Amino acid sequence: MPAARLAQVNEDAKEISELQQELLDADPASIVANHAYGLFELAALYLSATPPRLTEATLAIDSLAGLMSAVEDRLGDSSAELKEALRQLQLAYIQVSQLGQDES
Repeated sequence: MPAARLAQVNEDAKEISELQQELLDADPASIVANHAYGLFELAALYLSATPPRLTEATLAIDSLAGLMSAVEDRLGDSSAELKEALRQLQLAYIQVSQLGQDES
């Protein structure tokens, strides 16, 4: 392996190791909550698409609901905000799906 490529591989390994250590040092509730916010954003994106992508939104909403059901009492300060976000998504889904039926 050329020296430049070997140096790049070593640098990449060092960066990965540093990222892994950052994750190990972070509060796991914050990491899980961040992923939950990502599911919220994904569902909102599908619901706001033209036309709305209801099947995909359902998967993201159900995933967020399952996650919240399993760990909501362990997410600290984010728990109440994420529960409200889930309720908003569920309401938005109903409204968007009814709009689609009204247009048919």
